[in-house]
Amino acid sequence: MAQAQHGHRPAAATSWTADAIRARVRAFLAEHAPASLDPPVFWGARYDAGLAWIHFPPGYGGLGAPRALQAVADAELAAAGAPAHSMARFTIGLGMAAPTVLAFGTEEQKRRWLRPMFTGEQVWCQLFSEPGAGSDLAALATRAVLDPASNEWVVNGQKVWTSIAHEAHWAILVARTDPAAPKHKGLSYFAVDMTGPGVEVRPLRQATGEAEFNEVFLTDVRIPDAQRIGSVGDGWKVANATLMNERVAIGAHALPREGGVIGAVARLWRDRPELRTPGSHETLLHLWVEAEALRLTAERLRQQLAAGQPGPEGSAAKVVFGHLNQAASGFALDLLAEEGLRYDDWTFRRPDLDTDPATRPLGFHYLRAKGNTIEGGTSEVLRNIIAERVLGLPQEIRTDKDTPWKDLPR
Repeated sequence: MAQAQHGHRPAAATSWTADAIRARVRAFLAEHAPASLDPPVFWGARYDAGLAWIHFPPGYGGLGAPRALQAVADAELAAAGAPAHSMARFTIGLGMAAPTVLAFGTEEQKRRWLRPMFTGEQVWCQLFSEPGAGSDLAALATRAVLDPASNEWVVNGQKVWTSIAHEAHWAILVARTDPAAPKHKGLSYFAVDMTGPGVEVRPLRQATGEAEFNEVFLTDVRIPDAQRIGSVGDGWKVANATLMNERVAIGAHALPREGGVIGAVARLWRDRPELRTPGSHETLLHLWVEAEALRLTAERLRQQLAAGQPGPEGSAAKVVFGHLNQAASGFALDLLAEEGLRYDDWTFRRPDLDTDPATRPLGFHYLRAKGNTIEGGTSEVLRNIIAERVLGLPQEIRTDKDTPWKDLPR
């Protein structure tokens, strides 16, 4: 359960300034030295102090402050050595599930789930894509049927490409509750206990040898109606909010200058001058400028976001992120020539989620980056979103828009 906020009740959002946030963080750190507390304890205290997501309402990990000031709080905490969440393990919970629960959840759901998400007590995964419903997510076939005797939904189906499902305690799930409605209108959104009966997780091996993805089979899984997020039939609306947050989490996450793959490529260029070839300096400069433009654009995008309600502009950041990672890692392998073809270990294994991705070899980045233009929405789908919702171009013709899902060919 959420705990009472420490100290006085925060002022209205309009009264929060960068100096006030810094003072708030410093007062918190004076009472909660990071070195003296285990990370979950520190994160719990940080949540209770309103310093988890400062734009969230008081009582739910926030101060009701402008979202742009989150970077101010994060910088103060980082300078004090505050523990950081493993983004590989907690991105779905912190970046996708939390803003969705805030925007569409009941008060009881917010109290139940938000704090454990932030403290790391609960890892979350995402049960959206299916073998027959990837880019066309609304075509999904996983079925949820209400049992009126128990007021529980009985769910059967298969999900795929589910990151961290093998470690997750909870999942956000989209399932079909009305097959007679058009595909976008017959969906509902749930939180499902991944440790409950009927949930089976199987690993999927990737080109890197690792299995960070999974396929998940749901067999007569029972979900109390109290775990439905949003109204029955509003699943597409709620899922879209989650997907918008996902694209921001992937494409517009905070990085320092030369963070991510471009930093590894720049270090290679500086440390190994013998690898330089005619024209490669110009290529590196183009990539560096693109990375810096993405970093600054992502910062502006994060500042513009309303709490829990990102717009379609996040799709553009995600498209650029995927392209840039592939281009930069490919350029690094070109520099390394035959040396770049070597890869240390293709052993079938689960990844170490606590390893800093920046420390991984460039061969790993090259192989893993192939998924960056697929996960979180393919670049092709995102370009359609940008064209229609950002640029205002005519919508693509959709002949199945008003056809009942049960009548669609599959």
